[in-house]
Amino acid sequence: MEPILRTASTIDWITVLIFSSLLFIVAAKRMFYSRFLNFIILPFNNKYIFMYNKKDRLMNWFHVFFTVFQIINFAIFIYLARNVLLDLGRDSYPSFFLIILLCLLLFLTAKVALQLGNGYLFGSGKVISEIVFKKLSYLNYSGIIMFLANVVLSYILKDSKFVVYTAIFLILLVNAIGWATALRNHQKFVASHFFYFILYLCALEISPLVIIGSYLNH
Repeated sequence: MEPILRTASTIDWITVLIFSSLLFIVAAKRMFYSRFLNFIILPFNNKYIFMYNKKDRLMNWFHVFFTVFQIINFAIFIYLARNVLLDLGRDSYPSFFLIILLCLLLFLTAKVALQLGNGYLFGSGKVISEIVFKKLSYLNYSGIIMFLANVVLSYILKDSKFVVYTAIFLILLVNAIGWATALRNHQKFVASHFFYFILYLCALEISPLVIIGSYLNH
């Protein structure tokens, strides 16, 4: 009897990333259970915003855990969505994903730094910090949608453009709710800085969507 060489298959790197990101949600739920319950209904009830908008807004472990979760799944979603929309198939190497992840991390960090820096320079740091917290909270919540879309695209409907477009719609919807909430709560501030608000909107909110949209279609 001749020996048969068996090659052990390696674990899919996307699987490792998806389930590793889930650990941050488990940690957030275990360490901040009541806060997690309020956060999970955020698009339908903004009780979370009112309860946690005053102290330790951005540098709270719950917020940090969800931000890491969101960034990882955002990068995976962009990677998978581009492959689906352009019919590229899945690249077997994670190097391209790492480029997406790095660019996303640098952009979000620079964006938050610019927002907080402008708030400090114009003497409106408290208001800007509240707005940033609200927007990031909704963006982090949309990370749950990205996570579910990544699971479906990876294991159930691997080439489904319907899943990609549905996820994009829900992500935009959740963040639109966040924007509406932030603007409604700070109408006077926006009205008094309307010109700077328009510049900010074009430079840091609309242009990234245009860039990501162009990337997914080229």
